Amino acid sequence: MYALASRATRGVSLMCGIIGRVGRDDAIESLVTGLENLEYRGYDSAGVAIQNGAGIKVEKRSGKVTELKHALDYGSLDGEVGIGHTRWSTHGPPTDENAHPHTDSTRDVAVVHNGIIENYASLKESLRAAGHTFTSDTDTEVIPHLIQQYLDEGLEPEAAFRAAIEDLEGSYAVTAMLAGEHVLYAARQGSPLVVGLDEDGFFLASDVPAFLEYTDDVVYLEDGDVVVVRPDGIEFTDLAGNAIDRRPETVEWDPEQAGKGEFDHFMHKEIHEQPTSLAQALEGRLDHDAHDVTLEHFPPGTFTDIERVQFIACGTSYHAGLYGSIAMNNAGIPTTTHLANEYEVSAPPADEHTLVIAVTQSGETADTLSAMRHARDQGARVLTVTNVVGSTATRVADDVLLIRAGPEIGVAATKTFSSQAVMLLLLAQRLSQDLTGASLANLEALLADLQSFPDAVERVLETTDGRRLATQYLGCQSYFFIGRGLGFPVALEGALKFKEITYEHAEGFASGELKHGPLALVTPDTPVIAVFTGQEDTKVLNNAEEAQTRGAPLIAVCPEDHQATTIADAHLPIPDVTPELAGLLANVQLQLLSYHAAAGLERAIDKPRNLAKSVTVQ
Repeated sequence: MYALASRATRGVSLMCGIIGRVGRDDAIESLVTGLENLEYRGYDSAGVAIQNGAGIKVEKRSGKVTELKHALDYGSLDGEVGIGHTRWSTHGPPTDENAHPHTDSTRDVAVVHNGIIENYASLKESLRAAGHTFTSDTDTEVIPHLIQQYLDEGLEPEAAFRAAIEDLEGSYAVTAMLAGEHVLYAARQGSPLVVGLDEDGFFLASDVPAFLEYTDDVVYLEDGDVVVVRPDGIEFTDLAGNAIDRRPETVEWDPEQAGKGEFDHFMHKEIHEQPTSLAQALEGRLDHDAHDVTLEHFPPGTFTDIERVQFIACGTSYHAGLYGSIAMNNAGIPTTTHLANEYEVSAPPADEHTLVIAVTQSGETADTLSAMRHARDQGARVLTVTNVVGSTATRVADDVLLIRAGPEIGVAATKTFSSQAVMLLLLAQRLSQDLTGASLANLEALLADLQSFPDAVERVLETTDGRRLATQYLGCQSYFFIGRGLGFPVALEGALKFKEITYEHAEGFASGELKHGPLALVTPDTPVIAVFTGQEDTKVLNNAEEAQTRGAPLIAVCPEDHQATTIADAHLPIPDVTPELAGLLANVQLQLLSYHAAAGLERAIDKPRNLAKSVTVQ
């Protein structure tokens, strides 16, 4: 147990997600100030809960933090214990009701939560049967009701919290407060949670910058940790209540580096966040009973007046657009893909029967925004696939499909590419039904694999050999990435990741193009990384062997039992899934290969030279 200790403070704006405060001073000002500083991250709602001496007072609003501030009655929110939250919608749209904190029916328990509760539907059904009433669409709301249920059964507050946490399946960082107690209870599994040790109390937050204005002494929680925070101390235990040792450390004030938790770089962290970001992207969008896709705002018949599709995008988003374009062409939908910065000077004809899909992570890419406006001027219908609620792209577009990947800090896009590509596969199904009257050819298998896709990505992350191979082939003259069909945009993306963070020469090719020029560059110092998706693999293997006979080392990205493993010099395995998803699993391996190569070269991975996260000028 850590007791309070005197220390100095320093200032920085607060960070996103969860924040909690237990101390000897008023909590509301630090919570609200933190929420104000979160607006640049694009969250869609905010709220606070305060222990005010007469129970728990909750205020929350959708929209900007100013909406919450206007609603606050500071006189009723005096208290030394409080929690706050900024939300990126996953379960349920951004409404007042869906904003955090959430409470039970008696409002004696308040909870904030990051992550996804995978079994919330069954928990909600059981709680309803026991008489509980729900007021939101979120998965989070089951948590305060679970705690209240255990309290009603006679458990003490801490025991009730632990029992509720044991019932949860999925990823979570949870912080809870109970009426009449100056205590915060928190637990972590798969989502970050960190403790700040201040001279006047303690903070709980999803990331270090949330409380760096007050302290730089922190304790990083690990999966399975439970903490009980009181004004005079904090206890660290496992879920069973056994004491664990979590030593504090001092972090240097650096908003660009703090908050990476156990990871050395944001990019590495975000690669490992892909199971969660993909689960968020897919949540509520797969109708397994109907063997179909359910996209909010795009019911069947939405696109019946469309005759052709054009993708516009830049960089990684362009590769995602290529991925979607191939999937749609395979479904019989006339589709082309264009670099947004070339669209205005070489755009094909567009009219009211043209759907232009702008893919942009930030929603602020200047080239893409300009191309979107040009398309609208031609009469086209414009849909944006983006990650940021309220971005400019969402205001320019006629329609919006959010990928819900969560904030991405690393300049080299990783988790957003995966989520973009998956969303475009779902969109391909909707368009196929509306334009051709038929579903995707292998829809049933695709839906089954999509349901377990986050787990498949997790298996890649747990078993990858990317670090060893990156070290083995470090310092080569060039790196060639090849693929065919859906493997082609993955090859392009793999090469882009490699070049932008290692600064080494890397190129991606359609595998058949090797013999039309690039083969002249192949030497024993040119590893060829081949992506196998399960479609046209024999041709990809033949092209790869041509390079191998010229001395090039061959790295095959494919399932364990694939024929390519018999001739390849090295192998990066992926689970055996449908071709539409195999390339995206291969992409995770290529991200890791690039990351470990860049780490071996001691590059500035999160801030590669000359590059910015969002290109806001043309």
